[in-house]
Amino acid sequence: MDVIGYIASIFIGISLGLIGGGGSILTVPVLVYLFGLDTILATAYSLFIVGSTSAVGSFSYFKKGLVSIKTAIVFGIPSIAAIFLTRRYILPAIPQDVFTIGSFTVTKDILLMLLFAVLMVAASYSMIKKNQQTSEEIPSQQTFNYFQILLQGVFIGTITGLIGAGGGFLIIPALVNLLKLPIRTAVGTSLVIISINSLMGFLFSLSHTSVQWGFLLSIAAIAIVGILIGSYLSTLIKATKLKPIFGWFVLIMGLYILLKETLFTLKS
Repeated sequence: MDVIGYIASIFIGISLGLIGGGGSILTVPVLVYLFGLDTILATAYSLFIVGSTSAVGSFSYFKKGLVSIKTAIVFGIPSIAAIFLTRRYILPAIPQDVFTIGSFTVTKDILLMLLFAVLMVAASYSMIKKNQQTSEEIPSQQTFNYFQILLQGVFIGTITGLIGAGGGFLIIPALVNLLKLPIRTAVGTSLVIISINSLMGFLFSLSHTSVQWGFLLSIAAIAIVGILIGSYLSTLIKATKLKPIFGWFVLIMGLYILLKETLFTLKS
């Protein structure tokens, strides 16, 4: 399974390079199901992998002027605060056995994977549905609704802190719909926000996480190769054509996790 896991790791980066999100959707399932990591440890590792990969991927967008620094700062501050509170206080406060229904006990790991699966299904919908604003040619005046940005930042920071997801599939629609950013600028800005959020979340986890640096750096390196490939492919292929295909894959993965953590667990 390790070989399959290493192969799958390259697609973490490719998805980030192509559509500015989706990498974290693959990272935790790869770490948990293919490498056999504990869910809590997998969320911490995911933060480093997605964060470092997104940081590398954002460089090409910086060079092209496709990053809104002001947006990244305004969006990032409440996100980082929420990540800190979640990793430091909320996640440790969740009991190991959350609740029991009959003979089925929902553990902390199962709860987090179920939450992850629900988010995957929600993310797949946003990827599959047709978006009216799909090109850079649609001009709009950027606006800042600070209260909405604050709420979005806190929500995405909480999700990032809980399950190690960078939240690109949530950030990009927010940047396009709330701030009226063109789609390619939204992708570049999303990568910056994801890298800051995820790496800060990883730093907040170090005090209570034992890190296997050799393994972690190898997965991150493979994902970085993937994002370089994805960034190159994004100049040849429109992300809007690939997004629905990736969305259907994410939907299938989400449904599989839901079944595995409920029905399959009951049978075992």
